[in-house]
Amino acid sequence: MGTLYFILIITGAFIVYSVITWLYQRKIVKTLTEEEFRQGYRKAQLIDVREPNEFEAGHILGARNIPLSQLKMRLKEIRPDKPVYLYCQNQIRSGRAAQILYRNGYKDLYHLQGGFKKWTGKIKTK
Repeated sequence: MGTLYFILIITGAFIVYSVITWLYQRKIVKTLTEEEFRQGYRKAQLIDVREPNEFEAGHILGARNIPLSQLKMRLKEIRPDKPVYLYCQNQIRSGRAAQILYRNGYKDLYHLQGGFKKWTGKIKTK
């Protein structure tokens, strides 16, 4: 019986944490449809937060690769006075990247709904 309570408490804590994180992300980063994303990303900083091997396999034309794992070390490469358009494979890492950027003073943050796997526009491969 004690194990069941422990599992329920851990599960409940995980659910609460997930909901709080989701609500926080909705507050700090605006999710854009592909059409909205296309309209604005050329006037902004387009950042692909996937790992280099994913980036080389294909990325949105004009994107810079700053992997989530390196973002804290490479913040100086991103201007805080210009909009930042983020994307990853499926929207999870770009949400985490937005949280890091927001905590470091970046306020004009957007990410691609559904991530790169939903992108139908032009891509570049190496």
